[in-house]
Amino acid sequence: MSEANARLAWTALLVWACALLALGAQVPGYSQAVHPMALPGARGMPGAWLFNAMVFVLPGLLVALVAWRLRTLLPARSGTAARIGATLLLLSASAFAAQGAFRLDPADVDGAATALHASAWTVWWIAFATGGAVLSAAVRDWRVPMLLSLAAVLATAPMAGVWLPGGIAQRIACASWFAGIAWIASRRLSRGAA
Repeated sequence: MSEANARLAWTALLVWACALLALGAQVPGYSQAVHPMALPGARGMPGAWLFNAMVFVLPGLLVALVAWRLRTLLPARSGTAARIGATLLLLSASAFAAQGAFRLDPADVDGAATALHASAWTVWWIAFATGGAVLSAAVRDWRVPMLLSLAAVLATAPMAGVWLPGGIAQRIACASWFAGIAWIASRRLSRGAA
């Protein structure tokens, strides 16, 4: 099952990256380095539904499936902390997918639609930060991938636009999240993993 999980997780990363680049290139003047990742999926943008489905919903649901399956692979002795961490990964993936449902509204940046999208983004990285920290402490075999991914996400997601341009920071955070999940999905748990 770990091979299937790894394939799903790496597929999620590949779908996300390809869709982000290909569909973003369809928007005149859109810059991957400067503009928010979700701009091509904003209300009123042509093809927004496809962008949201391929960049947020499908990859998020694939990672959610992986997180669900990883939770069931944890050894019984791994304890409550590991299960809580895996559940938080599932919440993180669900929030990532929700960003596609709660689209930005460029005409009303302070409105409810944009606030819901921003909330989903925030839940995404906070749930991952918490779940990744718990899993890195609870499951020895996942420690290094989780800590590296966690460090990259925490250095970029909440700091988007502060020390890196917002567009670059968002993309690094997402790529690090996908890669961290794929890395742990690729690893077999040893008997003394917990």
